[in-house]
Amino acid sequence: MAAVDIDVPVEMETQIHDVVDLERQAEGFKEQGNAFYCNKDYSEAFNYYTKAIDASPKTASYYGNRAATLMMLCRFREALEDSQQAVRLDDCFMKGHLREAKCHLSLGNAMAAGRSFQKVLELEPSNREALQENKNASTMMDLERMAESSFEKRDFRKVVYCMDRALGWASACHRFKILKAECLALLGRYPEAQSVASDILRMDSTNADALYVRGLCLYYEDCIDKAVQFFVQALKMAPDHQKARLACRNAKALKAKKEEGNQMFKTCNYEAARQLYTEALAIDPNNIKTNAKLYCNRATAGAKLKKLNQAIDDCSSAIKLDDTYIKAYLRRAQCYMDTEQYEEAVRDYEKVYHTEKTSEHKHLLKNAQLELKKSKRKDYYKVLGVAKHATDDEIKKAYRKRALMHHPDRHSSATPEIQKEEEKKFKEVGEAFTVLSDPKKKVRYDNGHDLDNDGGCDGRDFDANNIFRAFFGGQGGGFSFDSSPDNGNFFFQFG
Repeated sequence: MAAVDIDVPVEMETQIHDVVDLERQAEGFKEQGNAFYCNKDYSEAFNYYTKAIDASPKTASYYGNRAATLMMLCRFREALEDSQQAVRLDDCFMKGHLREAKCHLSLGNAMAAGRSFQKVLELEPSNREALQENKNASTMMDLERMAESSFEKRDFRKVVYCMDRALGWASACHRFKILKAECLALLGRYPEAQSVASDILRMDSTNADALYVRGLCLYYEDCIDKAVQFFVQALKMAPDHQKARLACRNAKALKAKKEEGNQMFKTCNYEAARQLYTEALAIDPNNIKTNAKLYCNRATAGAKLKKLNQAIDDCSSAIKLDDTYIKAYLRRAQCYMDTEQYEEAVRDYEKVYHTEKTSEHKHLLKNAQLELKKSKRKDYYKVLGVAKHATDDEIKKAYRKRALMHHPDRHSSATPEIQKEEEKKFKEVGEAFTVLSDPKKKVRYDNGHDLDNDGGCDGRDFDANNIFRAFFGGQGGGFSFDSSPDNGNFFFQFG
């Protein structure tokens, strides 16, 4: 049969030629894009793939190529859109599904990534890359679940570990980065947390989660006013942001309660101040730095109330939260001094002096060391039962009382063991009186000097009976105690 000629309208013929030209032109742009891509000039490759798409917007491979370029530029959200457009145009485009899956994975959408990898494996069951990446997606989901459970248990180190592993695949996932940053802040690793949040804010200044974490770091560093500003900004971006709302409320309440406690302390209402600091401590257990200060403040109020053991406990709590908190060491050391726990005081003052070698800290350390040295000798003040600031008359009265109480003649009818013990105490009373009744010896004793080689009581030539007779004016001879028939007290007489 003879061929039949068909007349094609001129306009249609022109359109066909235009389409062919555009397709040829688009292919040329694609080839140029490929060249730039091979040379790792991804920005220029992106430009030419875009020109190819503009010339031929229905060609799936052009979107696939531009998606690959965007992935190399770490613009994964845009790459995801191009990949999805590519598979909408051609559902059998395996590379399109693979790139969509990789974008989901990089953005932290493990479940969506898994679905896309499955589609790749339907088209190409032996695709090794899809098989491996699908396992990675499954592992990422496990890590997410583990992180969520660990966060609820307040195991923030475990969360950071999980997020670090997940971010190895999901490098563009802001959600994972924010969770990691929040946990770093809760662990007191503020510079690391701030760095993560700041990186996100540089890319997206309106990211409410990053604003919240930035505020959280400031809040935990006791910069409460600045922290509130970030929390307020986060709430402007996301009015329903519950964490930012709670943190903002806690920050304001903590500041108000602490300031109220400080005001009570300034007016010498130490009991009220202590109660307010206690209430402030209950607001947010996670605020380590502020709570350390609150414990120290409560210790200061407790010391004013002579609750020294409780003050020591509070200082220890502050140091447990912040082991660099010099003020807490100083306060605890003073409380140790006041309770005569000199070894502990020396230890704290040494810690302070090694950290800050000031003349004041050196003086405090030397004073504690002196008191420790003095505490290891006989405490003549305790032997006589007088205070360290006792007057001469008080020392004499105390000696009179203790000497009569422990004189060997008074215990002549006691058992040998009791006689020996009382004789020892009688001698100690005499030693104590010999030193404390002599102004020069007393000064040297109070200053911690060794008296053994300076006319002190070394126990070799000392005779407590001579001291006793000299004090009571005796001239030797016998000495006896009798019991009064009226009140049972003892009186003595020399014979």
